[in-house]
Amino acid sequence: MSQNKTLVLAEKPSVGKDIARVLKCKNGQNGYLENDRYIVTWALGHLVSLADPEAYGEKYQNWNMESLPMLPEHMKLTVLKGSGKQYKIVSSLLGRSEVKDIVIATDAGREGELVARWILDKAHCHKPIRRLWISSVTDKAISEGFKNLKPGTEFNNLYRAAQCRAEGDWLVGLNITRALTVKYNAQLSAGRVQSATLNMIVEREEAIKNFKPKPYYNILAKTPQFTLTWQGQHGKNINSKETAEKILQKMKGKSAVIKDISKKPKKSTSPGLYDLTELQRDANRLFGMSPKETLNIMQRLYESHKILTYPRTDSKYLTQDIVPTLSERLKTISIGPYKAAVSEILKLGIHTNKSFVDDRKVSDHHAIIPTEQRVILANLSTDERKIYDLVIKRFLSVFLPPYEYLQTTVTADIAGEALTAKGREIITLGYKKVYENQSEEDDDEDNEDQQLPSLKKGNALAVSQISLKELETKPPARFTEATLLSAMENPQKVVKVDAKAAKTLGETGGIGTVATRADIIEKLYKMFVIEKKGNSLYPTSKGKQLIDLVPADLKSPLMTAKWERQLELISKGKSDPEAFIADIKTYTTELVNDVKNSNEKFVHDNKSGQKCPECGKNLLEVKGKYGMMLVCQDRTCGYRENVSKNTNVRCPECHVKLEIRGKGDGALYFCKRCGFREKVSSFNKKHFDGNRKNSKREAQNYMRKMKKENQEAVNNPFAEALAKLKESE
Repeated sequence: MSQNKTLVLAEKPSVGKDIARVLKCKNGQNGYLENDRYIVTWALGHLVSLADPEAYGEKYQNWNMESLPMLPEHMKLTVLKGSGKQYKIVSSLLGRSEVKDIVIATDAGREGELVARWILDKAHCHKPIRRLWISSVTDKAISEGFKNLKPGTEFNNLYRAAQCRAEGDWLVGLNITRALTVKYNAQLSAGRVQSATLNMIVEREEAIKNFKPKPYYNILAKTPQFTLTWQGQHGKNINSKETAEKILQKMKGKSAVIKDISKKPKKSTSPGLYDLTELQRDANRLFGMSPKETLNIMQRLYESHKILTYPRTDSKYLTQDIVPTLSERLKTISIGPYKAAVSEILKLGIHTNKSFVDDRKVSDHHAIIPTEQRVILANLSTDERKIYDLVIKRFLSVFLPPYEYLQTTVTADIAGEALTAKGREIITLGYKKVYENQSEEDDDEDNEDQQLPSLKKGNALAVSQISLKELETKPPARFTEATLLSAMENPQKVVKVDAKAAKTLGETGGIGTVATRADIIEKLYKMFVIEKKGNSLYPTSKGKQLIDLVPADLKSPLMTAKWERQLELISKGKSDPEAFIADIKTYTTELVNDVKNSNEKFVHDNKSGQKCPECGKNLLEVKGKYGMMLVCQDRTCGYRENVSKNTNVRCPECHVKLEIRGKGDGALYFCKRCGFREKVSSFNKKHFDGNRKNSKREAQNYMRKMKKENQEAVNNPFAEALAKLKESE
């Protein structure tokens, strides 16, 4: 008689193999490992997703307005394309008679729950479930997790919330996308998060376009050792040039007399631990990494290197049960550049407080911190090292004392007018020791601080120059990927909403989630509705027109915030999932009717003058994230070709980054600024031949990395349905 076994279902092969090693499953088979007690298998991200509209009948085979809205009574599941082989293996294992129960070991979160439950549903598996809920995949965390498995029933509501989110996005996203695409015969995509995000970019561009700068003035008085700034009752800015010139003339030729010197001790504490969004912001600001790049790097540091905890977290806090592990985590990172700080912390003693340890501020996962696994820095790529360094410095900083300094303010008088200068004297660097030699934004830094000499009240100072500084009010800055993440997290700070709506947005964590925001930004690039110039994001003509065509309610961040609030209530068992889906169906019908009844127009204003070689229609010239493309304007054709590709290679004449134009042997490096051009083959031979071995190795490493990241058919449960929308125009 065969022995009863437990089947463990992980989200990815790498994690499955780590779990199998800890559980001593050494009998390796195709798609799983086992021993006499456990069978460990894995998904490939999502193996199962919601079926395409075509699965619900012939009337949805062709895109037409008459078949909308699509409102299936029961949503069907399907095996994702390319995942059939592994699904069959998992399904077969689930059906084995000796398998008596299941341990869900997918990522500990809403999407991870969905990955596993959809597989079980599709396989009609109703065996008892337990849940592995861990925040790192070290051997120790896995071992401890298996000693503390939770009943699967505890996560039923989390699954229902995930299911509602996926079905809601299917209903709204696919219906509104089909309606817009059919109505305007253009490849137009919309959705609750992407439309609200695009709308913020478009509104910011309109605000910049309509901004009218106003002049204002500052008066500066230069002494031999420092500079004083005029101060009025309402600050240093003077709106009238005439008033400013009168004050300037009054002070000319006069000396300055020191009236007051005040010294105030000030301190600033560590900025706290990282959640994913803030880490993505800093990586973009400091290193120019896109949010998607940062998430991919974090995933490798968590999953492959096992040196950082779970990345998809929205918390900057730890729970009390983590506190006993802090000493071991600190000792693990006591290497190289971090050794001195760790020694100081251990010498002072590990002290925690509510600024970073608070159970109430942690939902699914705590902040990103190092694991107890020893790190070998030499094994990390340059980019992995940068992200790891950010996380470790934040982790060290919370244990170190505050940064303390004396803020000196000198007040002087020139002809009866008050002027000030500020200086700073550092008392102790505190947590800033870990940031020495690194650029760091700090909200309480005053960029007017200067080195002040030793002064006494009543000192008279010669004034060598008094000048009028003419300035202009500035329009709001365009979004970068970093500031867009902030806007998605706190849309109430950039979108005009009433106090009640602002409260809702603040409480629900904005639009999107830490796990999806990077993908949303990438999707906006792929839809060609935004483009990047330098670090700034601009809406394209297509993006501006799309926002005019999308129903108003779908563009509001408030709608998706209310949605997220409902999902949160469902996950806690405090709201009815069936009522949620019924409301979404009603809402979907209203959105489709809005599009049907619209009198708006869509105009292709980027026609290239070239004809599509497949259908003869005009090709459109579009700017992708990585270069220029020509794509067919007919959504059913889908023809596309690359025109140019951005590179990191610098022009030898003017040092601007070059483009590659053309294909194969005819490919040229081209400079948009000075017109430099040279064949790629001859340029590379001339400039890179001496380092060919290193270049080849770097290229191979890069291709392996890209291949690994491209295998992330991971967290997009209905990617196939949306993939039918060829990414054009």
